[in-house]
Amino acid sequence: MADSWNKKDREQRKRNAKKQKAEKKLERKENTSKGKSLDDMIAYVDENGNLSSTPPDPKARNTDNIPPVVANSNELNPENNQRQGIITFFDATKGYGFIRDTKTQESIFVHINSSNVQLENNLRVTFEVEKGPKGLAAINVSSGN
Repeated sequence: MADSWNKKDREQRKRNAKKQKAEKKLERKENTSKGKSLDDMIAYVDENGNLSSTPPDPKARNTDNIPPVVANSNELNPENNQRQGIITFFDATKGYGFIRDTKTQESIFVHINSSNVQLENNLRVTFEVEKGPKGLAAINVSSGN
């Protein structure tokens, strides 16, 4: 039986589609970014903030205005963190309470383990403040005058 014109046309379109698909595949394979060398993928930032493919000249860097690095400024410049306050509430059975700071009128949590003295209500104390898991907490609590 002879092939009809429609059948030949359909087969021709299928061959063309296969050919185009193969060409696209080859083109994608040639233009892929996978497998590039590291040098091709690196981009540098120049002094103006623009990207470039060439590294900046290390001799042209201006290092005059860079401040010196200080490891821990708190150790070099010790600050007097001693605060004074009055214990407004203390539960001896549970071992915690709150100190009212005399300057800021802030209520600060205190635990019996961070104290050098026996804590009780309305006791005037000196203490330091640190950031605890739920807010400010008093440490190094001692009786104050």
